[in-house]
Amino acid sequence: MQEIQSAAWDSYSASQPQRRLTNAKGETTWFNWTQYPDHGPGVELLSLSAGGSVLDLGCGAGGNLAHLASIGMQGTGVDLSIAQLGKARQRWGSAGFELHQAEALGFLAQSTRTFDAVYSVFGAAYFTDPDRMLPAVHARLAQGGVFALSQRPAVEGCYGCQASYIPRGDDEDPAIVRRWDFSLVTWEALLKEYGFKDVTTSVLPAPVPGRRTIGTLLVSGRRA
Repeated sequence: MQEIQSAAWDSYSASQPQRRLTNAKGETTWFNWTQYPDHGPGVELLSLSAGGSVLDLGCGAGGNLAHLASIGMQGTGVDLSIAQLGKARQRWGSAGFELHQAEALGFLAQSTRTFDAVYSVFGAAYFTDPDRMLPAVHARLAQGGVFALSQRPAVEGCYGCQASYIPRGDDEDPAIVRRWDFSLVTWEALLKEYGFKDVTTSVLPAPVPGRRTIGTLLVSGRRA
């Protein structure tokens, strides 16, 4: 199963360009939670102190990790896709963060480290059962550490495990990966159930103007 999932995300990687060289402010690194450029909050959501340790679950091509490194944080990224990690190394080189090719739950189970923050931007937390992901994250967070995720908000009435399809070319069926969608109320209850406090949940509206209207789900909490 892991090999199938890895191949699916390698296919996804082939369809995605590298991050822009600069954003609208002219910055060469930046933190982005949403599916839209130059939109939404930044790294302040993680409430990090200087030199804090951070884990990115589903780090992709490493853009957010590169920004964390640029402001002095100790970043670690985990991704199942060899192609995505290759993009990260090609773009950022030895930018001061670690990369691991691994399945997120496996990495969390095997690691003995603790982190000041764990986050997932349309990453592994979107594609893993929260009944397994949340306790695993909680175990790796330092006391008071922040967990935050972003993903698309659920379609009303379509909750729980859903199917996502990733194109693999004209001659192949799309790859299928599972994702987990819940209402804001359910996300809040799940984090509290698994030992998080100061939980916040919201949907950040899409930027205006534009024809795209789907917002971004933002969820965060602290290890109690």
